[in-house]
Amino acid sequence: MRVLNGVDEVRAAVGQLLGYSDYQVVDQADVDEFAELTGDDQWIHVDVERAASGPFGGTIAHGLLTLSLGPRLARSVFRIDGMRLGVNYGYNKIRFPAPVPVGSKVRLGVTLADVGEVPGALMLTMNFVWEVEGGDKPACVAEMLLRYSA
Repeated sequence: MRVLNGVDEVRAAVGQLLGYSDYQVVDQADVDEFAELTGDDQWIHVDVERAASGPFGGTIAHGLLTLSLGPRLARSVFRIDGMRLGVNYGYNKIRFPAPVPVGSKVRLGVTLADVGEVPGALMLTMNFVWEVEGGDKPACVAEMLLRYSA
């Protein structure tokens, strides 16, 4: 895990890959629970029999489920100390270039792309890339925005 302590270390890390999380299996129970919670019960996610003959050869995770794994996976990649408060400000440029087949393993790579200033805080832009083990393309790419108060 990469630990950045305070404003100076955060600024010095701009442009650096902070690291990768461990792989996490995305199983059918995760997908089914996400479908139940969000109401997105499209057959490519929850109907195992129908999806077997569908375009992906089986069920796939929701793109938004993949995105929502970001904060959990990021906790094992980096931590910022020496700041009073950090909050998720949102995401930019979210894309889902490749599916996450149920039963596959995903991990997150994090790069600190930019540090800006907003009144009373730093605005960090983090490039998040979710990879499927053995995949050719990322499953998800997004810019995560985090605000940290010193």
